[in-house]
Amino acid sequence: MFDKLMQAQQMAGDIKKRLDNISVTGTAEGGKITVVANANKAVQSVTIDADFYKDADKEEIEELLVVAINKAMQQADNVSQSEMSAATKDMFGGLGGMFGQ
Repeated sequence: MFDKLMQAQQMAGDIKKRLDNISVTGTAEGGKITVVANANKAVQSVTIDADFYKDADKEEIEELLVVAINKAMQQADNVSQSEMSAATKDMFGGLGGMFGQ
């Protein structure tokens, strides 16, 4: 059983490393604002179209940044859940033998 716990810890670390290397993107206003994050929800970059930036007011930019960030975070959640689901399936598949399954 201890080996399985160690294996689970190792798997969690491996998943975190994979998520660090997966990029997700959130956009707003037809791509005029783009937020790139990794699947561990760390924002990597924010890009605002120069022409849009000149014409938009502060409140509009702030609102659209929130939209783009939330979209990127939702994608990060989806990727993270997929990775965890696959890992859990693998893990329980391995534990099934302990219970005669």
